[in-house]
Amino acid sequence: MIRGEIWWVDFGIPFGSEPGRRRPSIIVQSDAFNQTDMHTTIVIPLTTNMRLADFPGNIVLSSYETKLPKDSVAVTPQITVIDRARLLEMVSALSYSTMQEIGSNIRLLLDL
Repeated sequence: MIRGEIWWVDFGIPFGSEPGRRRPSIIVQSDAFNQTDMHTTIVIPLTTNMRLADFPGNIVLSSYETKLPKDSVAVTPQITVIDRARLLEMVSALSYSTMQEIGSNIRLLLDL
């Protein structure tokens, strides 16, 4: 698993506004941490709910780039830590420029 890859993740039963069920997510944790024996990683979940596209920090991703059946929205404000056991299957990897945009949105979200 490397930064920028999209994986299917089992988030389990949803609670409130948290992501739930099986959904694609982007690995955003640095490769230096991904290569350790840590049992967790940091992800941003994706949704096909295009109503979320206009929320600050969210990014629309084309199905062409993600290799998913539909266009998606990366819901940056839902950045979360998961146990690596929740990673089910790797789908694709995002471009460097898309990951740069995601990084900018993470900095905006966290006021870094």
